[in-house]
Amino acid sequence: MTHAIEVRGTPRQPLGMPAARFLRNYWQKRPLLVRGGFPHFHQATSADDLAGLACEEAALARIVIHEPKRDRWTLRNGPFMETDFAKLPKQSWTLLVQDVDKWDMDVAALLDAFAFIPSWRVDDVMVSYAVDGGGVGAHVDQYDVFLVQGRGQRRWRISIDPRAPKEFRDDTELKLLREFTPTHDWMLEPGDALYLPPGVPHEGTAIGECMTFSVGMRAPSQAELLLDLAEYLAEPLGEERRLSDPDLRAARHAGEIDAAVLARVRAAMPRIFHEDDATLADWFGRFITRYRSAQVAAPPVHPLAPKQLAARLPRSRVLRNPFSRFAWTRARRGAALFVAGERFDCPLALAKTLCARRECAGGEARKAAGESGMAVLAALVNAGHLHLILTRSP
Repeated sequence: MTHAIEVRGTPRQPLGMPAARFLRNYWQKRPLLVRGGFPHFHQATSADDLAGLACEEAALARIVIHEPKRDRWTLRNGPFMETDFAKLPKQSWTLLVQDVDKWDMDVAALLDAFAFIPSWRVDDVMVSYAVDGGGVGAHVDQYDVFLVQGRGQRRWRISIDPRAPKEFRDDTELKLLREFTPTHDWMLEPGDALYLPPGVPHEGTAIGECMTFSVGMRAPSQAELLLDLAEYLAEPLGEERRLSDPDLRAARHAGEIDAAVLARVRAAMPRIFHEDDATLADWFGRFITRYRSAQVAAPPVHPLAPKQLAARLPRSRVLRNPFSRFAWTRARRGAALFVAGERFDCPLALAKTLCARRECAGGEARKAAGESGMAVLAALVNAGHLHLILTRSP
């Protein structure tokens, strides 16, 4: 069956089709160009706001400069100063700022269109501003990405040739492709979007000034998963548990590692690939909700006891800290709620409520917590993972 590579989106279906069809036919399988699916997000932020954020110490910002005549690429890392922007050339440079959704609620609203993807799978919204000719060169990403066009126009070229070479250049610190021969060439207008699964070679070039919103997914490598799981399993093991061989027999050949040795080594190590679901879920929940940057939640000046919190909730709204990742899994009769790498056992209704939206009514959170979950709710507020916004006076 042939699947269209270009469709038109609507307000009800920004990707031009039901989520189930997109996941079945495109997700991690093939690219998709959507025309007009996101018509209002060009107003989410401005170039000046983005430049201001790039000057903040806590922001993750980069500037990529291209010299077309020499095909030379330069990467600069932030934070930047206002004077840095005044010294940039008139053409062929790009400012990229990651995690803009954590700082700007209007940008964060873009994620609502992708609510059909588990929230722990979403990494961030990176926003780029480019002058004419600006881009980051031909490259591949190892994760899914939705490239939503904001202001201006950007030309995207991609290759879906499975035989396309993917060797990298060695003359730049950017991971750029040595060769790139596109199979498709599109001009994206404000509100258009391009979905790319992992490993698709692509190159975006600004036509005049433009802004692009990149919704990137989390895709830990197998090596990263294995190393973290090994550390998780090793942490509770004491020093007294060591490789032993009470059944040792006289060696036939000096230095030989035989089958009996390997069997003892295997028995001395945790059974990484045979852990029960509860252990695996506990590790993965902690792992996937840890934030990759140094940003940590700041606790409030005055902590609240569960009873004090219960009294305030009916006249408040509860907001998640944008830097705190939330996920949950069923556990016993309730749920294990994972927040920023920590586990909190709580009622299932509370886990679902806190993970469903970035903001909820305080009364809704109070009802979901019940009496048994108020201590967890208070712990999250006192750790800075949740914020209370007063909506009316007592």
